Amino acid sequence: MNAKALIGLALGIAGFAAAMLVPLNGLELSAQITLGIFVLAAVFWITEPIPIFATSMLVILLQVILLSSQGIVFSVRTAPLAETEMNATGALVVPATVINDAGVLYLNAEDKSARAIKPATIVPLGDDRVAVTGPGLDETARVIADPMHRSITVKSTPYATFYATLASPIIILFMGGFALAAAAVKFGLDLSLTRVLLKPFGTKPAFVCLGLMLCTGTLSAFMSNTATTAMMMTVVLPIVATMSPTDPFRKGIALAIPVAANIGGIATPIGTPPNAVALAALKDAGYTVSFSSWMMLATPFAIVMLVFAWWLLVKLFKPATNHFELNLSGSFNKSPKALISYAIFAITVLLWVTEKVHGISTSMVAFLPVALLPALGVLDKKDIRGFSWEVLWLMAGGISLGLSMKDTGLAAWLIGQVSWATLGNAGVVVVFGLVGFVLANLVSHTVSSTIIMPLAISVGATLAATGNFNLVGAVVAIAVIISLAMALPISTPPNAIAMSTGVIESKDLTKTGLIVGLVGVTLSVLLGLTLWPALVS
Repeated sequence: MNAKALIGLALGIAGFAAAMLVPLNGLELSAQITLGIFVLAAVFWITEPIPIFATSMLVILLQVILLSSQGIVFSVRTAPLAETEMNATGALVVPATVINDAGVLYLNAEDKSARAIKPATIVPLGDDRVAVTGPGLDETARVIADPMHRSITVKSTPYATFYATLASPIIILFMGGFALAAAAVKFGLDLSLTRVLLKPFGTKPAFVCLGLMLCTGTLSAFMSNTATTAMMMTVVLPIVATMSPTDPFRKGIALAIPVAANIGGIATPIGTPPNAVALAALKDAGYTVSFSSWMMLATPFAIVMLVFAWWLLVKLFKPATNHFELNLSGSFNKSPKALISYAIFAITVLLWVTEKVHGISTSMVAFLPVALLPALGVLDKKDIRGFSWEVLWLMAGGISLGLSMKDTGLAAWLIGQVSWATLGNAGVVVVFGLVGFVLANLVSHTVSSTIIMPLAISVGATLAATGNFNLVGAVVAIAVIISLAMALPISTPPNAIAMSTGVIESKDLTKTGLIVGLVGVTLSVLLGLTLWPALVS
């Protein structure tokens, strides 16, 4: 373990302990435990002393142990039992202190829960004890001594709720995207579509670049940005190899792919994890955004940003030649399994974009390719193993953490520490957007959205309840901003892939990424406060 990892490990553990042990005014015990888990997760996600997906697994483990109703803190097993006895009249004699002000006592039930009982009769015995009668009040009754014990007063979460986040609708939606992408790559649908889409753009360098970016953006809307970049680089590198070493546009062509992949992922809910994290957070807050509604907001924005990024690349890296030699030969795979995969791909996408017509949720539709592609032999167990399971675990940990932050009151407490209303609607979106943009340039986009979204949702929901604030428009804007963070080689895997070619330098990526990112931040904030709320109101 290197020095950075050791420092991250120490900071995470110290932050966890401090948040758990230092008294904080207004925080219940469950919220304070959640704060400790949040601090630990945030530090570990940023510094990576352990893999980021392992941090999400650790989050769920800590929640099960420390926050669940079956864990070591809030389980009824931790509640002390009172001394009881039966008297001659058949009444149960218990200490008077076991009964609360509402005349209720609690039993440690067989299912390990605290069961409330209101006795039919309560007769004081004069020695700080009372005789009670009622259902379940017999010699087998296990009466809890303290009616204010945390296992009774704190509404804890069943442990299965934390495990269930791995099968949440948003996770299933992403799994459907993985299945479609695996089938597309296996049978060459991605390359075939690229050949078809590139043909109309001719051989002029600027227009070939535009074609490459539109192809990349289209594919990354439905496939992993990383997989799309890796595949499109196999198309681009032969083109770059034919160019003069002194031609500045070599850099422009190489940069076009990661930039377009990052932008294209914005267009659909399955395009990139921040979209799914945003949708999960919105759903948890009571807002459901359909596949088509997301596309209505994000796809035009992505197209505008793709065109702007293309214009910028052509201006920054002017082509030194007027002609490219392109090899666009090849045809679609027409094998039976390939045709089945094409049909399932088309049906799934069609059902996604017509959700408002048929009413079947996007997550239900997403399970079609997950179930049918393996069932029909299109995908085998090797393909299933190739899914990015670590991404699903990472997202599940974030969803689970967001659930606890809301249920324990931590999110409400955190937002109460800042007078958000004084910032105004625009100020809130700008603050969260810029924090997300800076963070996402330094760490994974998924990690950034996982940290930012629960807080943004809590603040936004409060403003939406008290004023004219559209939560959906704001959250979509923040998710988009996070996806536009691409100024460093470490910002996204597509950037790293492009850097590995040796064609571009860090300064080229930083200059392009900052300009595209800041223009996108400005545009998305404006849209999130004006047009997008009108479209989803």
